[in-house]
Amino acid sequence: MPSPAKLTVDLSALTANFHTLERLGGAPVHPVVKADAYGLGAAAVARKLMLEGAGTFFVARLTEGEALRQTLGSRPTIYVMDGCGPHDILRLQAAQLRPVLNTPEQIRRWLGSDGGACALHIDTGMNRLGVRPEDAPDPFAGLEMVLSHLACADDPYDAMNAAQRAAFELVSRRYPGTIRSFANSGGVFLGPDYAFDALRPGISLYGGGPEGRPDLRLKPVAAFRAEVIQVREVPEGETVGYARGFTAAQPRTVAIAAVGYADGVLRSNSPDGKVWVADELRPILGRVSMDLLAVDVTDLAVRAGDPIELFGPNRPIDDAAADCGTIAYELLTSVNPRVPRVYVG
Repeated sequence: MPSPAKLTVDLSALTANFHTLERLGGAPVHPVVKADAYGLGAAAVARKLMLEGAGTFFVARLTEGEALRQTLGSRPTIYVMDGCGPHDILRLQAAQLRPVLNTPEQIRRWLGSDGGACALHIDTGMNRLGVRPEDAPDPFAGLEMVLSHLACADDPYDAMNAAQRAAFELVSRRYPGTIRSFANSGGVFLGPDYAFDALRPGISLYGGGPEGRPDLRLKPVAAFRAEVIQVREVPEGETVGYARGFTAAQPRTVAIAAVGYADGVLRSNSPDGKVWVADELRPILGRVSMDLLAVDVTDLAVRAGDPIELFGPNRPIDDAAADCGTIAYELLTSVNPRVPRVYVG
């Protein structure tokens, strides 16, 4: 019986990336561990980064913050980026979580509850969460941090980066003594002018490049691997997979691996997806099935039990994402919970 697909998480690579980002940005790194640390396991990731000196973390949802508090205890600061909903106050306070306030209503709600420490999100042009600069409130009790979010940091030549930075610089002057946080992963690589007081990287902690392509300054953290369970010969003219997704123009040797879209392998890997097998990059053939995929291993010495790597040290996650028309964020967060996480380093 084949072993299940596995997502191996290299914690030593994670810590190396943490310190690389710290060095490049010249400011403390406040890791973003939302979405279960981008699918890698927030508990293990945050514990490791705490040992490396991280004292502040960001999550998206209240439930994520509550779980992280249970894991990490009372020591770290945890911000919830969704803010403060109408029924969230008591839960935020009970778990010692700090909301990132995004609207005038959230500000009034939090202040009316004597909620305590919080952050304020200023929208400098992304038009997602946050109050516009012209609507930024006066300083108020409990405000510990002001932040904004770059919309185009993955393109260092986009003029919007400098425009957002200038807007944030101007509005943040209204809040002397607060921590200013502006740079996401891409922002860290834009230079020291974008660092301000605290960095908030996500994908680059986990090995994704700041411009959506591999960056040699970052180490691969996650490796998604599965086993070959059958090797078969496909004659010329026959097809592979559902809807005859691939037709063999000549005889091919095909390996069937025990991993599919129920494990998080995107169906958009057809027709351009590839995997690393037997020290070569080889194409996925036909459509990805729920639990299986087919790989062209013609002229390779491959047999049942051999591994394939969908992304990892031999198959950079940014390259794997590009081949199926998406980004590294989606590949990581798509790996299904049925895939065991294995921690090394």
